[in-house]
Amino acid sequence: MAMKGKAHKLGNDINTDYIISGRYKFAITDAKELGKYVFEDLDPQLAGKIKEGDFVVAGENFGCGSSREQAPQALKAAGITAVIAKYFARIFYRNAINLGLLLLEADTDTIDDSDELELDMENSKIKILNKNKEIEFKEIPEFMQAILKEGGVIEYIKKKGAI
Repeated sequence: MAMKGKAHKLGNDINTDYIISGRYKFAITDAKELGKYVFEDLDPQLAGKIKEGDFVVAGENFGCGSSREQAPQALKAAGITAVIAKYFARIFYRNAINLGLLLLEADTDTIDDSDELELDMENSKIKILNKNKEIEFKEIPEFMQAILKEGGVIEYIKKKGAI
């Protein structure tokens, strides 16, 4: 399955309150509704620009801040296929994988906002289609790929019975 979409480029240190504002984290319990407000404090129009299958691309320390699961949940509900960043905050990384949101570590300097991307999971490459360029991403361990394939750790346990 090819994963293609548009890049929505952000900077460094995108914290969980930038991903989903604290005013929504507890007021909205429906994930799809929560997804309508991603990045509102950075760019009030950004959530409306995201289409199913798109990618968030960022620099360093994506997901820093609180350990709440609403941030990766909101990204997934907004239609984001994967977040591509130089590196992720540890707790955000764990929460995202647990919820089935694909995170890829790569040098994102050559990816620009609105670039058309395609993921080659088998070869650990991101193709920047409009630039005819490829960059590598850090390989994802097999056990994490299995969790992601099932849609998160809960779905994995339901299907497999244990990790």
